Amino acid sequence: MESKQLVELVAKACDDKRAEDIVLLDMKNVSLIADYFLICEGTNERQVQAIAREVKDIAEEQNIDVKRMEGFDQARWVLVDLGDLVCHVFHRDERGYYNIEKLWGDAPQLEVKL
Repeated sequence: MESKQLVELVAKACDDKRAEDIVLLDMKNVSLIADYFLICEGTNERQVQAIAREVKDIAEEQNIDVKRMEGFDQARWVLVDLGDLVCHVFHRDERGYYNIEKLWGDAPQLEVKL
């Protein structure tokens, strides 16, 4: 599966679980970590876990290796590493504090197709 298709699949999975403020950063010319960062937020711990679980389940259904998932138990910032795409699922209260969009301000923001 191409990176763009993976991004659309994961963005839809986040949206299906009612993730808010979904942002896509193009990391290709900024970092070696991944091609894309998809950032979203949930309003409470249970929703953050539901979003992260849906991303993981959808990836596995498509035979995409989930390299790691961190922060699931605390559900304040869950990172789902899918290789070319890293999905950051924040609790609303944490997102502003970490402000990843500003930290990676050199990365172009792309339109998310849902």
